[in-house]
Amino acid sequence: MGQEIYLTRAGYEKLRVDLEQLKTTERHRISKAIGEARLMGDISENAEYDAAKDAQAHCEARIAELEAKLANVRIIEDQKIAGDKVLIGALVSLKDIESGEQMKYLMVSPEEASYEEKKISIFSPIGKGLLGHKVGESIDIKVPAGILRYKILKIERPL
Repeated sequence: MGQEIYLTRAGYEKLRVDLEQLKTTERHRISKAIGEARLMGDISENAEYDAAKDAQAHCEARIAELEAKLANVRIIEDQKIAGDKVLIGALVSLKDIESGEQMKYLMVSPEEASYEEKKISIFSPIGKGLLGHKVGESIDIKVPAGILRYKILKIERPL
């Protein structure tokens, strides 16, 4: 068995839909491209054929990767995770000590991380720096741009 991957239900569904799309639509599209490239003649010097075969190999590798991930998924909502510390699945309200700006981040696995959606990976510098801390704590997190100083205002378990 591979390493467990913790995802939200929405994250799991997204990976499942991506896998289904690759196995059906994308496989069919690539198969058609390979067939059309074969009709162009000698496949030993056929760039279209080579490109289609490369796309096929990439698609099959991505399918295998998604199948392996999905086989090892643990749904965050189904886990009994402590709510008093910053852990995966926590919605953390922070205050930037320097600027006074407040922000909220959902702590997720790397597969679900999205800065635009305010979902940060527990393995990112900020994610690692927040893990295990509690409400009221002030922490310094070293990032490539310098030191971020945050105070944890609230920890929620929205999932």
